[in-house]
Amino acid sequence: MSASRSSRRGRPVWLFDLDNTLHDASHAAFGMIDRSMNAYIERELAVSAQEADHLRRHYWQRYGATLLGLMRHHGVRAPHFLHHTHLLPGLEARLRAHAHDIAALQRLPGARFVLTNAPAAYATRVLAALGMARLFQGVIAIEAMHMFGQLRPKPDSRMLRRVAAQLRVAPGRCVLVEDTLAHQKAARRVGMHTVWMQRWLRRSAHGPEVGVRLRRRPVYVCDRIRSLQALTRLSGHRRP
Repeated sequence: MSASRSSRRGRPVWLFDLDNTLHDASHAAFGMIDRSMNAYIERELAVSAQEADHLRRHYWQRYGATLLGLMRHHGVRAPHFLHHTHLLPGLEARLRAHAHDIAALQRLPGARFVLTNAPAAYATRVLAALGMARLFQGVIAIEAMHMFGQLRPKPDSRMLRRVAAQLRVAPGRCVLVEDTLAHQKAARRVGMHTVWMQRWLRRSAHGPEVGVRLRRRPVYVCDRIRSLQALTRLSGHRRP
């Protein structure tokens, strides 16, 4: 299924993941974030460095976000965790953007939003440093992913449905551009078009896609790309 067929009754609404989708977070940020989370867990839970690293990985694999495990099993408060683990001094100096990526985003028809499991302050810093902030109509960060009194970040299907409802579009008009397959699977389940960004996965040492076979295309992935420029080709096939 091509991107042109996912939304024939209106202009698309693009939902972009942030890290390893809009920029090379494997190089710029993931190592810093992992170390910051480990330090937080070691300090707040009074555990060893080895146990902190284990808990970070275990909860992330089990719940899709380390924070969810810390909230459920240790009473950690989300705002406190998100603030202290994403201070990341010196982050901006490590971020890199390319003019052709910015141009490709500018050419896309329809509205563009960032949909990220990262906190809003971090997302805002990254987009500003990349020179991309003006290209998006909004940022939907993890703080906005509460439903029924609980935090429900990606890949929660109910949250994805609510995002479409809040944007006042049918899920079929939404195009999720994302590097994480579990998030794509959930988005496809609710009817969104899915685009698998593979640009930085080959050399990534972080995340569930480490070692994944990039030449395969799961049935819930509509398109695979290795550059943002490829999105203009997909959108160019759309019909009004």
